[in-house]
Amino acid sequence: MSNWNALVWEYDFNAPVWLLLLLVLPPILYFLLRAEKKRKGDVTYSLSIANQRSLGSAWITRLREGIILAFMVALAFLILALAKPYHWSMNDESSVDYKYGIDIILAMDVSGSMLARDFEPNRLEAAKLVAKEFIKGRRGDRIGLVVYGESAFTACPATLDYNVLIEQLSRVGVDDRIGNGTAIGTGLGTAVTRLRDERNSGKVIILLTDGRNNSGEISPLTAAELARAKGIRVYTIGVGGNGPALMPQNTVFGTQFVPQEVDIDESTLTKIADLTKGRYFRATDKNSLQDIYTEIEKLEKRKLEDQRYKSEPPSHPEGFLNWAFVLLILSVGSYSILFQFND
Repeated sequence: MSNWNALVWEYDFNAPVWLLLLLVLPPILYFLLRAEKKRKGDVTYSLSIANQRSLGSAWITRLREGIILAFMVALAFLILALAKPYHWSMNDESSVDYKYGIDIILAMDVSGSMLARDFEPNRLEAAKLVAKEFIKGRRGDRIGLVVYGESAFTACPATLDYNVLIEQLSRVGVDDRIGNGTAIGTGLGTAVTRLRDERNSGKVIILLTDGRNNSGEISPLTAAELARAKGIRVYTIGVGGNGPALMPQNTVFGTQFVPQEVDIDESTLTKIADLTKGRYFRATDKNSLQDIYTEIEKLEKRKLEDQRYKSEPPSHPEGFLNWAFVLLILSVGSYSILFQFND
């Protein structure tokens, strides 16, 4: 029974209309078996009476019925092969084709406010740690890193060498050279330019910020329109706890951490996600940030599966053809043995 399950139930079909022919087989089988029972016999033997009795007419009848049944089953397998079967298992992750992965750019805000301590040890380090876990869980995806403050730069182009990417991510920190502002539009626009490969239909940007756009020459929505035009989905993440957070401030006594209200432009981040068919998420702590990356991974996996099955998967009719061939050989062989006694 398990072999039959593996043969049929774990398959789906690219051309299922052919399966309608299976409905014709039962009535044909019924009429053939009925006609067989009414046969008076048309086989003559050159055997002695004793040999004919030992052979037995019941044995001949059963053999003829078996030949008919085997032939009909062979036809059933041929019909299944015509329906272009392909393997499918609901619980088998290997059924998803990861050979053609997607391109992902992580666009990470590294402005001074990312040092706020409402995350452990701070927003930036928590974001880096969760991003590393996300990277390690990917398969076959090219992933790159863009960091931004008042300006933006590519810390690592999209690559399959995750070790190099993680090393570059580890080096990321708040840098005075990049400025202390938040240029969301510039960061998103830079990430878009890193996804210029039009041949790959799977292009994603994960944009993380803890504030609102207050610098840069390109607005966030303009950058979002550019991403949409290039078929890039943007998932936006707003990072910040509920209530005031200890944020760094430069004073005459050096950098001091003072409580300030979290100020995330959730409206703009939501519009960016909606424009590009992505989603907006709010992370209030490290655990919720981990959950967000897990949800993004599930969403992209689902899209990858959908994309795979939009085009016709390669069919594998070999199993059905092999069984049809075996049954046809048995049918023809049995038929030849039965009628070798015919004068």
